[in-house]
Amino acid sequence: MSEQPTPYGIGATTTAQPPLKRIRIPHLREMKERGEKWAMLTAYDMYTAATFDEAGIPVLLVGDSASNNVLGNKTSLPVTVDELLPLVRAVSGAARRALVVADLPFGSYEASAEQCFHTAVRFMKEAGAHAVKLEGEHMVPQVELLTRSGIPVMAHIGFTPQAEHSIGGYRVQGRGEDAQRLVSAAKSLEAAGAFAVLVEMVPGGVGAQITRSVAVPTVGIGAGNGCDAQVLVWQDMAGLRTGRLPRFVKQYADVHGVLREAAGDFAAEVAAGAFPAPEHSF
Repeated sequence: MSEQPTPYGIGATTTAQPPLKRIRIPHLREMKERGEKWAMLTAYDMYTAATFDEAGIPVLLVGDSASNNVLGNKTSLPVTVDELLPLVRAVSGAARRALVVADLPFGSYEASAEQCFHTAVRFMKEAGAHAVKLEGEHMVPQVELLTRSGIPVMAHIGFTPQAEHSIGGYRVQGRGEDAQRLVSAAKSLEAAGAFAVLVEMVPGGVGAQITRSVAVPTVGIGAGNGCDAQVLVWQDMAGLRTGRLPRFVKQYADVHGVLREAAGDFAAEVAAGAFPAPEHSF
């Protein structure tokens, strides 16, 4: 199979553009202007971060989804700043070219712009994040203060998991008259300085409308193919997670099956005395 071009020389080498040492926020906006789409994946450890970086993923998100995909919680709500900081540090230390975005967890930024600033500073200083992400349509004061202070912000609208109890659970947002509300929110967050807007679980037409309405990139998850970029939780994308999956997930591998087979083979060889063999011994 021939190599496919990847954004700005990440992953496969192309003749069109020389490799860059690091993807920067202006590159993402330039890609939107040229109509080039790009992918974002979550990452929570050094090995997946390095692997996705090598594969040409230009943006890695250390999501609060670590709560239910790494730490075993039922939702994203319980995860804390102190739990996420080492995960962000691992990813930012391993990613040579990707832009690393850190999620601000529930309760760490909503009270005031000042609370948001102090939390974001910890992720930038202590964990090496390149940007932060926060949820909610009404976070304009937070976005304004952070961007004035030199902290890049990715906004998140539509379905916002941290607000699942107040919006009635996992429900599609932006239907009917609510569509215009989301468009207005995206514009307000862009005006406040957000460098991108993540749009989750909205009708595809609404995702496309939001994308046309702002000059900054939109990142869709369950928002149709009209967005500038797409993001998935890596355990969903690669098939590590089993069971019922959201409609917007496509699995590109069966990592669960591969690991299960490998673990079974290891256990069988140990039980049979076949491992360690002489070549594995001193």
